[in-house]
Amino acid sequence: MKELLETIARALVDCPDDVYVNEVEGEKSIILELKVSKDDMGKVIGKQGRIAKAIRTVMKAAAVKENKRVSVEILQ
Repeated sequence: MKELLETIARALVDCPDDVYVNEVEGEKSIILELKVSKDDMGKVIGKQGRIAKAIRTVMKAAAVKENKRVSVEILQ
Protein backbone atom coordinates (compact mmCIF):
# COMPACT_ATOMS: atom_id res chain seq x y z
CA MET A 1 0.00 0.00 0.00
CA LYS A 2 2.76 2.41 0.97
CA GLU A 3 4.71 1.74 -2.23
CA LEU A 4 1.63 2.30 -4.39
CA LEU A 5 0.95 5.70 -2.84
CA GLU A 6 4.62 6.70 -3.20
CA THR A 7 4.60 5.73 -6.87
CA ILE A 8 1.45 7.73 -7.59
CA ALA A 9 2.67 10.80 -5.69
CA ARG A 10 6.14 10.76 -7.27
CA ALA A 11 4.57 10.72 -10.73
CA LEU A 12 2.56 13.85 -9.96
CA VAL A 13 5.10 16.16 -8.29
CA ASP A 14 8.10 18.19 -9.53
CA CYS A 15 10.33 17.13 -6.59
CA PRO A 16 9.89 13.34 -6.26
CA ASP A 17 12.70 13.15 -3.70
CA ASP A 18 10.59 15.14 -1.22
CA VAL A 19 7.75 12.59 -1.22
CA TYR A 20 7.42 10.75 2.09
CA VAL A 21 4.74 8.25 3.11
CA ASN A 22 4.23 7.12 6.70
CA GLU A 23 2.09 4.03 7.24
CA VAL A 24 0.22 3.49 10.51
CA GLU A 25 -1.34 0.04 10.50
CA GLY A 26 -4.12 -1.03 12.81
CA GLU A 27 -6.01 -4.29 13.10
CA LYS A 28 -8.53 -3.58 10.34
CA SER A 29 -7.39 -0.21 9.01
CA ILE A 30 -4.37 1.55 7.56
CA ILE A 31 -3.64 5.27 7.76
CA LEU A 32 -1.27 6.59 5.11
CA GLU A 33 0.23 10.03 5.72
CA LEU A 34 1.55 11.64 2.54
CA LYS A 35 4.04 14.49 2.81
CA VAL A 36 5.22 16.47 -0.21
CA SER A 37 7.06 19.77 -0.61
CA LYS A 38 5.07 22.96 -0.19
CA ASP A 39 5.35 23.80 -3.89
CA ASP A 40 3.83 20.44 -4.89
CA MET A 41 0.80 20.51 -2.58
CA GLY A 42 -1.44 21.91 -5.32
CA LYS A 43 -0.43 19.18 -7.74
CA VAL A 44 -1.30 16.43 -5.28
CA ILE A 45 -4.60 17.99 -4.21
CA GLY A 46 -5.73 19.29 -7.60
CA LYS A 47 -8.56 21.65 -8.45
CA GLN A 48 -11.39 21.27 -5.95
CA GLY A 49 -9.56 18.22 -4.54
CA ARG A 50 -10.17 16.05 -7.58
CA ILE A 51 -6.72 14.47 -7.69
CA ALA A 52 -6.73 13.82 -3.93
CA LYS A 53 -10.12 12.16 -4.27
CA ALA A 54 -8.85 10.01 -7.16
CA ILE A 55 -5.80 8.96 -5.12
CA ARG A 56 -8.04 7.97 -2.21
CA THR A 57 -10.31 5.98 -4.55
CA VAL A 58 -7.37 4.01 -5.97
CA MET A 59 -6.03 3.31 -2.47
CA LYS A 60 -9.43 2.12 -1.25
CA ALA A 61 -9.69 -0.24 -4.23
CA ALA A 62 -6.25 -1.66 -3.42
CA ALA A 63 -7.21 -2.08 0.25
CA VAL A 64 -10.22 -4.23 -0.64
CA LYS A 65 -7.83 -7.02 -1.68
CA GLU A 66 -6.36 -7.05 1.83
CA ASN A 67 -9.75 -6.76 3.59
CA LYS A 68 -8.66 -3.49 5.21
CA ARG A 69 -9.89 0.07 5.32
CA VAL A 70 -7.51 2.77 4.21
CA SER A 71 -7.36 6.46 4.93
CA VAL A 72 -5.03 8.84 3.05
CA GLU A 73 -4.03 12.07 4.79
CA ILE A 74 -2.11 14.74 2.90
CA LEU A 75 0.16 16.69 5.25
CA GLN A 76 2.42 19.71 4.84
